[in-house]
Amino acid sequence: MRVIGTAGHVDHGKSTLVRRLTGIEPDRWAEEQARGLTIDLGFAWFDLPDGETVGIVDVPGHRDFIENMLAGIGGIDVALPVIAADEGVMPQTREHLAILDLLGIQNGIVLLTKTDLIEDPEWLDLVELDVQEVLEHTTLENAPILRISAHTGEGIDDLVNTLTEHLSTLPQRTDYNQPHLPIDRVFSVDGFGTVVTGTLSGGTLHIGDTVDIQPSGKTGRVRGLQSYKQDIETALPGSRVAVNIAGLSTDDIQRGDVLAYLGQLHPTQLIDVHFRHLADADRPLKHNAKVKFFSGASETMATVRLLNDETLHPNNESWLQLRLRDAIPLTQRDRFILRYPSPAQTIGGGIIIDPNPKQRWKRFQPNVISRLETLYEGTPAERVTQATDTPQPQTFSQLQKTTAYDDAQLQDAIQSALDEQKLVQVGEGQFWAFERLLALQSNMLNKVTDYHTSYPLRLGIPREELRRRLETSQALLSIILTENDTLVAQDDIVRHHAHTITFSTQQKQAIAQLDTQIADNPHQPPSYKEAVAIVSEDVLKAKIALGDIVQISPDVIFATADFEGIVQSVLRYIEENGTVDVKTARDLLGTSRKYAIAILEYTDAQKITRRVGDERVRG
Repeated sequence: MRVIGTAGHVDHGKSTLVRRLTGIEPDRWAEEQARGLTIDLGFAWFDLPDGETVGIVDVPGHRDFIENMLAGIGGIDVALPVIAADEGVMPQTREHLAILDLLGIQNGIVLLTKTDLIEDPEWLDLVELDVQEVLEHTTLENAPILRISAHTGEGIDDLVNTLTEHLSTLPQRTDYNQPHLPIDRVFSVDGFGTVVTGTLSGGTLHIGDTVDIQPSGKTGRVRGLQSYKQDIETALPGSRVAVNIAGLSTDDIQRGDVLAYLGQLHPTQLIDVHFRHLADADRPLKHNAKVKFFSGASETMATVRLLNDETLHPNNESWLQLRLRDAIPLTQRDRFILRYPSPAQTIGGGIIIDPNPKQRWKRFQPNVISRLETLYEGTPAERVTQATDTPQPQTFSQLQKTTAYDDAQLQDAIQSALDEQKLVQVGEGQFWAFERLLALQSNMLNKVTDYHTSYPLRLGIPREELRRRLETSQALLSIILTENDTLVAQDDIVRHHAHTITFSTQQKQAIAQLDTQIADNPHQPPSYKEAVAIVSEDVLKAKIALGDIVQISPDVIFATADFEGIVQSVLRYIEENGTVDVKTARDLLGTSRKYAIAILEYTDAQKITRRVGDERVRG
């Protein structure tokens, strides 16, 4: 299903043309029908000879209602600019064509209407020449110009055939699993409740889907779907859709809101854009200028920040950061229009490059401009790489959200970036910019090396401390460590593979003294505090880390080999006698009650033994 849009100055006969094509009255308001003037968006549809249903968005043409036009024109496949043959190109016509050009609408058929009122064929030729001149250097430069009369029917068949040919050559709308519906109408139907309409893009919508309305964040459920008065189970991208929403009232929604899957869209007030200033704008665009911003069906006031210019003169392009007065849900590659509020005038428009920039950029920063240029016109591989230049790796669905590629396009882009070594796959189904990975690996190595320098008698840095210093996740840390040959992850410690604990001559002498005292009384050795007094706490902790000494309680230590013998003695006693208690363990080991309690509590904790009342059995 395709959507086309009609636009033209008042009295150009576009509503009459819509009625002729569809049999539907597009002017819904009594005032519109009484004045013969389209004030708000109108909707109609008809079937082409090949059976395809075509929706029509009939937008206002009068200059007082151009902002209503902007709410409905963005989602169309083919534009039908309507120009009355008896009046020719009007100032509003030029503004309409400029808006279509700024919105990137590349398919159109220009209609010269009311040809039945013109007796002089040369006049029609002059009007056509004037139209061709206005279309030069726009997206509709090569659009055919048809002469028609909605009153007599002249040229209607030619219009239908040309439209059929145009639509048959267009690719299907991109489905990147991120459906969003800019809402242009909200109303209530007796017995059904709240209904919203719009042109769906980005993905499919199904009955039963849970959706939210942005920017309010209110949630509902898709109760029913219609397209051109037909009940449907699934709405496809590119079609006009009416959505019956359960759980929300008409007071919860307004024109300009966006319906999307739960959690997929987030409102923003700061956006980076590429902007084209119209050649016929009456003054340069200045930094901090106040303008009206339009995108989809949304509008709000905005403050302009020129990122690379002192002022921007008409007929020039540049990078802007816009601060929006109201939070609006926007996506990358959305089109937008800017207008001066007073006197009302369209001054330009362009493409949203980043709907959620990290910060308010400083002006005249080459690295900022370079990043925006890549996002704007980089290759698919470069755009995907840019999208993964984030603190954490990105999933396939996250990349679809930021690149607006469908499944096949994104897979190709990812593969190209992998082949060009701009991208790496990190873990299962996650991707990261190669430079980010290298930076984290380098930073990790530096952090571990610095730790060894600061604490040479420690085996390595605790994993959690390393994670905090790197400001990353444990999951990512584990992945990077798995793929790193220089660092060794050992239990909860990370160390450089070449790092060893080395004692000085003086420290070796102190260690020998401690070893002698332990050997003299292996089952009742010096306490932790006594050992620290002999060798220092750093040296004692190093001996524990190396596995030479085991600490079984805050103040009880043993030589590791001695403790292994103690455990075996306890287990043999249990095997022979069934149980052991503290008093028996004390006598068995020739130690004190303090040490016996510490030994059995440690073996309980290690599940070597198990306490039953006052006795221990095998764990």
